[in-house]
Amino acid sequence: MMTGADVMVKCLEKKDIHTVFGYPGVAICPFFDSLYRSDIDVVLVRAEQNGGHMASGYARVTRKPAVAVATSGPGATNLITAIATAYADSIPLIAITGQVETSLLGRDVFQEADITGACEPFVKYSYLVRDPADIPRIFEEAFYIASTGRRGPVLIDVPVDIQNKASEYVPAERVSLRGYKPTVKGNDLQINKVIETLTKAKRPLICTGGGTILANAEDEMKQFIDRHNIPAVSTMMGIGALPSDDPHYMGMLGTNGKPYANYAVAECDVLMLVGARVADRAVVKPYKLERRNTTIIHIDVDPAEIGKNLGTTIPLVGDIKVVMQKLLERDFESDYSEWTGTLEQKKADYVPNHHFNPDFVDPCLFVKTLSSMMEDDAVYVADVGQNQLWSADNYVMKHGRFLTTGGFGTMSYSIPAAMGARAAFPDKQVIAVCGDGSFQMAMMELSTMQHYGLHIKFVIMHNGYLGLVREYQHHNYDDRYSGTNLGEWPDFAKLADAYGIGYFHLTSNSGMEDTIREFLAAEGSGMMVCEVYPYDLVKE
Repeated sequence: MMTGADVMVKCLEKKDIHTVFGYPGVAICPFFDSLYRSDIDVVLVRAEQNGGHMASGYARVTRKPAVAVATSGPGATNLITAIATAYADSIPLIAITGQVETSLLGRDVFQEADITGACEPFVKYSYLVRDPADIPRIFEEAFYIASTGRRGPVLIDVPVDIQNKASEYVPAERVSLRGYKPTVKGNDLQINKVIETLTKAKRPLICTGGGTILANAEDEMKQFIDRHNIPAVSTMMGIGALPSDDPHYMGMLGTNGKPYANYAVAECDVLMLVGARVADRAVVKPYKLERRNTTIIHIDVDPAEIGKNLGTTIPLVGDIKVVMQKLLERDFESDYSEWTGTLEQKKADYVPNHHFNPDFVDPCLFVKTLSSMMEDDAVYVADVGQNQLWSADNYVMKHGRFLTTGGFGTMSYSIPAAMGARAAFPDKQVIAVCGDGSFQMAMMELSTMQHYGLHIKFVIMHNGYLGLVREYQHHNYDDRYSGTNLGEWPDFAKLADAYGIGYFHLTSNSGMEDTIREFLAAEGSGMMVCEVYPYDLVKE
């Protein structure tokens, strides 16, 4: 006879889960004991939030749900930020938490927390398991919900007595949830309207978002754009849907995007949004598009996103990959050469109007140089802050992956997410770029990195401040810098030595390529500290 915990492990094995990221405690110990007797690898993180981020990185590169585990009470609540991050970025995540005994629920006993209630705004669905016989069905449903429709996290909270109870593993039947029927195919009448609109358009523009990548639809997107010679921009989460050198790609739009990309958005007569939420950082003043009567086509698997931030003329609900395949089946005549020529000239004429302090590392030049020297299929993970903006604006996309957290903007994401990506693909080059503030929120995971051989290379943009907040205070609070000085610590060289990590230091642009080459070629993990000026940029 098996236990409920054994059944949980059996369910994960059925879903081809090879690795879980977590931190044990009494309320989840039966599950960890069952994992000990299985072939599933356990990565012991040093903080539960980072376990969730590792699972996120794993899920994003494998394009399948990944698993994070925590115990009850503070373990579970520590995981909430990672769950919320995954929810905002539509990442399929299975969060498994231990819970106090069923008979003690609601009595405020030691390490009890209503985690299903606390996570309600940040999950697609949550379960509190009350009968071990329900475990196979619940796990089957959880994986299905997380990986279909708009992807996202699902929480499974399992009381410790349920994990210990005798049970049998009876495989769940095919999932059929009455209230959950994601639209995948896309309505043919709406698809015909899209084709008709593009046929009449003079200045069409495609905006591709993270949904394109989540749907594994990059190839279909590129085929459609190339066939019809349609220019394209991307949101931050959509970076990587097209290679940087694609002649149709105009770069990232938005407040921190390319001016010529924003020009394209402002001047187009048809804007086709594909898997993009178009929140405030993407289209700052949507009313201008609406006032100009720009035709808005919005394609998304989540009907709740269509028209939420930008008035939509032609809504089309469906899985991006399936919809793009249908669009490729319908050929149409188009000539946008005048429009594409105008945009190509705008792009060619663009000259950056800012210069970084020459006595420090130019972070934009650094990101361009680093990403261009990385392997063709490497994974680049950007953190949050100035480093994210520098990365998004200057990353050279080839055939790898660009990961960041755009929806929730969670500092400390990059290093654990990069480790998760490395766990999924041990032979792939994985690079994380973070600030000195975000690094210090995740530095405890250097131990995890070395212990499990999750060797990544990571870059710390060092200026001794919370750079983006300092920049904001500079521009909006008359240089009243409150709570942004990180001080002189730590000594990064000694820290790297303490963990047995290779250390590299770049103080200026001199010798940049040689230092990066040595950094990338070094065996094992590597830390590179780049000295950047405390302000974002110095105007001429």
